[in-house]
Amino acid sequence: MPMLITNIGRLITMEPVGVIQNAAIEIEDGKIKSVIASKAKQSPKRNCGQEIASALRPRNDMQVIDAEGCVVIPGLIDCHTHLVHGGERVDEFAMRARGASYEAIAKAGGGIMSTVEATRAASENELLKTAKTRAHEALSHGITTIEVKSGYGLDLETELKMLCVVKRLNKELPIEFVPTFLGAHAVPPTSSRKDYVRFIIDKVLPAVARDELARFCDVFVEKIAFTKEEAKKILAAAFQLGLKPKLHADQLTSCGGAALAAKLKAVSADHLEHVTKKDMIAMAKANVVAVLIPSSTFFIGGNYSKARDMIKAGVKVAVSTDYNPGTSPILNLWLAASMGITQMKLTPEEAYQAITINAARALGMEKTHGSIAVGKVADLVILNTRNEFEPFYRFDRSFVAKVIKNGKVVHG
Repeated sequence: MPMLITNIGRLITMEPVGVIQNAAIEIEDGKIKSVIASKAKQSPKRNCGQEIASALRPRNDMQVIDAEGCVVIPGLIDCHTHLVHGGERVDEFAMRARGASYEAIAKAGGGIMSTVEATRAASENELLKTAKTRAHEALSHGITTIEVKSGYGLDLETELKMLCVVKRLNKELPIEFVPTFLGAHAVPPTSSRKDYVRFIIDKVLPAVARDELARFCDVFVEKIAFTKEEAKKILAAAFQLGLKPKLHADQLTSCGGAALAAKLKAVSADHLEHVTKKDMIAMAKANVVAVLIPSSTFFIGGNYSKARDMIKAGVKVAVSTDYNPGTSPILNLWLAASMGITQMKLTPEEAYQAITINAARALGMEKTHGSIAVGKVADLVILNTRNEFEPFYRFDRSFVAKVIKNGKVVHG
């Protein structure tokens, strides 16, 4: 059904970070048909939304939504998550708070391998059920597009199972899920590094590509994970099969992950707590988007990514929740962006870009998503506020009144 949103107090377009006051949006076939600004000023005696609606002559078959003078923004995009997994790791939170190291937690049966075991043990339907619950929570925060990684299987059966869940989520929920293969998340204790890398290249990647289960291939480049050389082999094989490269890079140490991302012209390099200025410049030249995860640093401690230095170097910066059960168990992208402002010194305007248009760039979707412009998909959020920065300021509450995905109201 065609839609007309009227009486928008402030329309935040992200084209670039533009603000149109007293606006209306016309939607048809799931896309933005027109964006109109009223020449009149809003006042208690004059409803500019009605004035615009009258000018557009809404048809009888058109759904008209009155934004009541509130803020309208693009649908939020969470461009780095691990939404599909079995089990929880709340006990680790308590252990870490008492001073336990990652190694001690792993020896006690925790860490990433505990999630691997729980995910292997869960059925596809069980994983789907819990992922749906998390997805609905994300939707309530205004998130309309979510990237989801595999990587808690580390074997053929479970990696495919996780990606099949993502495929089913796309069919069954009114959110867009972007699948990423992250088989190179850790080396399983039952395999040697060399054998596992060969297993990914020879067995898992061809199966993922054959069934069209992923758009991207990601590799965790770190001393405790995979080397640059191993990542290069995996990503080269993935690229030959049609999967675009991403990297977990320079999270715990400066180990060259960002430099590799630049060399491969990856779509994004994520985390980057220890990236060098030289590698920032290389990323900017290669148009690699930096996906920053302040919520992970907040949760486990450490250094926040140097967002200001990256922006100064010309890097496009996105912010994500990195939702996962171990190191960033949050689905509130507003909270992550607020941390980006307070801890990484992003401006509020940069924070908005980081969770909309730059997050779209981190998924190669900037031509269709992440901003409000004619021809783009009609992914919109109506915020119950007159000030677009209030959700960052009052991150403890939700301002989401309505969420629109592909021109349909899906929440609120």
